[in-house]
Amino acid sequence: MLAQQAVDSGDTAWVLVCTGLVLFMTPGLAAFYGGMVRTRNVLAMLQQNMIALGVVSLTWVLVGYTIAFGDDAGSGLLGNFELFGLTNLGVPPAPHLHVVAGQVTVPTLAFVAYQMMFAVITPALVTGATAGRLKFLGWVVFLAVWSIVVYAPIAHWLWHPDGWLARFGTQDWAGGMVVHASAGAAVLAVLLVVGRRRGWPHTAAPPNSIPLTILGAGILWFGWFGFNGGDGLQANGVAAQAVINTHLAAAAGMLVWLVAERAKDGHSTVVGGVSGAVAGLATITPAAGYVNTLSAIAIGAIAGIVCHTALRLKYLLRLDDALDVLAVHFVGGMLGSLLVGFFGNAGTNPLGKDGLFFGGGGSLLWHQIVGVVVVVAFSFVLSWAIAAAVQATLGLRAPVDTQDDLDHAQQGADAYHLGGVAALNGTGAPERRRRTGGDRSAPRPAGPNPTGQPARLVTATVDPARLPTTRELREALLGAGATSIVVFDATVSTAEPAARALPRGYWQDQDLLDRARVEVVAPQGAVSAVLVVLDGYGADRSDSFVQDVQPATDVR
Repeated sequence: MLAQQAVDSGDTAWVLVCTGLVLFMTPGLAAFYGGMVRTRNVLAMLQQNMIALGVVSLTWVLVGYTIAFGDDAGSGLLGNFELFGLTNLGVPPAPHLHVVAGQVTVPTLAFVAYQMMFAVITPALVTGATAGRLKFLGWVVFLAVWSIVVYAPIAHWLWHPDGWLARFGTQDWAGGMVVHASAGAAVLAVLLVVGRRRGWPHTAAPPNSIPLTILGAGILWFGWFGFNGGDGLQANGVAAQAVINTHLAAAAGMLVWLVAERAKDGHSTVVGGVSGAVAGLATITPAAGYVNTLSAIAIGAIAGIVCHTALRLKYLLRLDDALDVLAVHFVGGMLGSLLVGFFGNAGTNPLGKDGLFFGGGGSLLWHQIVGVVVVVAFSFVLSWAIAAAVQATLGLRAPVDTQDDLDHAQQGADAYHLGGVAALNGTGAPERRRRTGGDRSAPRPAGPNPTGQPARLVTATVDPARLPTTRELREALLGAGATSIVVFDATVSTAEPAARALPRGYWQDQDLLDRARVEVVAPQGAVSAVLVVLDGYGADRSDSFVQDVQPATDVR
């Protein structure tokens, strides 16, 4: 062991900051996925991601860390169990404990915490593919077992100096194989167990909040600086290179994806942009500390076009990958791992190797191919076994009749209270405040029947996109003679379905369209004028009605 005084405060501070950045990626992932699911499944998606912080943190401390980074048991497959529960830890760790660092100068607990965050976010990636189908208890059990049985051994193979793939010569800077390829293989396995959503692929759900998705993507991009920047465990030039490579690959991935999206679908969308950025981030992950700046840009650009093309993969495989985890993370992680074999540059990092494009021949590429194949096969087989066992015992797939409303079924709550009634405050507020603001001089409805003429109820459906401000609509109807006005949301059938664009090039035919329903009470002589006003906002006379009404005040 190194002496305590060998700990470098700068390196330690950098690793601790990176630890916080990687932790922040898990709620970022929750927001990224949460914004793209249907309104009634938002809380379930957020919980499926956030619970990983609780479950995997404990499994990592108890047994995951010793399997991944304990002294090798002799075969290169597993660490021994001497560090169970973090007992007998030395500070700082032995030199070369992490294969990408020439000299480790951080406390062991800093290394434990940093690696913990990788263990947390890796299985959370699966939830994007299985959106709307996971039973919460079954998912928690799967998380716990997978983090021990699948993730920890793979981390040992590649990130422990005595791991068999590390000794073989396979390189993975920050998790192209350990994180993205292993999680992607788990997606394949879990989707086979939980199956498809009802009606897929002919039924698609629009995202509930694209702004939430964009916020999540921004958090992921920000956190990825710690994800890739801290893996050398030193605050030095290699860390700086990894950070700039991370950012530029994301930028290149974003721009290329947008161009591909424009060419294919006719639009460049904000969801497409951040999807390309995340694809670039996932693809540069295994290469960030091993390639130069121009290579990082090339890797990001390749990721943008390849991962965009891979969106078709789920249809070819007939797998209901709800949020395209396979195309972005699985394909990106494998692609980046293989591209190390082409773009690897020992001049960037002395611990790296030259790839095919830098005179290193095909040796590194062969090592990368072997690593990808082994990791994917291992993760797929064990992930399927774990998922099948959980499904057979506790249940992993949520019942079909709850999948469209997991928030109520699993949490008894709503993510949003957008309706007028649902959003009303209840009694018991600590203070009653006087209503302020507004124009108290504005005209008000004159009452149920101020003219003495028979009252009529005019009902019409109008296009909300053509509605003016509430005041303009109100004044127009009052000016026409209305005595009572009610407007509420409505969904109406249409003879000609409207094509609705969804993220990442998807679309659906919408047979029910959003409209506004207007109910107006007016004297008989004002009905024609009211109908003219409503005609100006897209009302169809064939769908409008005029009925006799008797105000409640006239009932004797």
